Amino acid sequence: MKDTYGLVGFPLEHSFSQRYFSEKFEAQKINANYQNFELDTIMQFPSLFQKGMHLKGLNVTIPYKESILPFLDELDEDAKIIGAVNCIRFTENKLIGYNTDHEGFRLSIEPLIQQYHRKALIFGSGGSSKSVEFALRKMGIDYKIVSRNYTLENTIHYNDISGSILNEYKILINCTPLGMFPNIDSCLPIDFDWISAEHLFFDLVYNPIESVFLRRGREKGATTKNGYEMLTIQADESWKIWNL
Repeated sequence: MKDTYGLVGFPLEHSFSQRYFSEKFEAQKINANYQNFELDTIMQFPSLFQKGMHLKGLNVTIPYKESILPFLDELDEDAKIIGAVNCIRFTENKLIGYNTDHEGFRLSIEPLIQQYHRKALIFGSGGSSKSVEFALRKMGIDYKIVSRNYTLENTIHYNDISGSILNEYKILINCTPLGMFPNIDSCLPIDFDWISAEHLFFDLVYNPIESVFLRRGREKGATTKNGYEMLTIQADESWKIWNL
């Protein structure tokens, strides 16, 4: 029986993970398959184990990176600190959660960081943003979270983003689904008139290749990057974990 790996999330029509791993398995002649497991609710997660598949590992994406934690037996140290999981390793009798997003993000954005990139705005407060926070702390970059949830620590509301804040916080990171296929016309509500060539726009969205957020930043001279390299790095790190 083939080993089965897969992606848990909802929706999954935007995801490249299945194609990425399927091409990897074919190129390297690995006897395995990778499936999308689109769950309407995280409570359907245990049903995956009743399908008779030889599950070896899973990736986890929006919106389940945090809500999946109670279903796991253990977390590695980074995942404990972050409070979100995007990779699950199956052992004989345990499900162990890991976070490879933070490493994917750090290695992807680090080559673009200039000396004036010392403060960041993180848009969104879900599991992906927690991984970005962890990476920025490691890199020594100060940040604020932009969210409609005022109860979170170190958070400002979208309405609080003034020109002076955009002038001070030169890194803008989109951790929301805004702009993601199929809703490709949506964009973060910021005043792009304050954006300059010193700004760095990073969008975790990678489908489409250039979101409206990245395009409008590029048109103002900002450095821009999407989340595809982050995806490939975290995927390769997941593969290493599954084969420990």
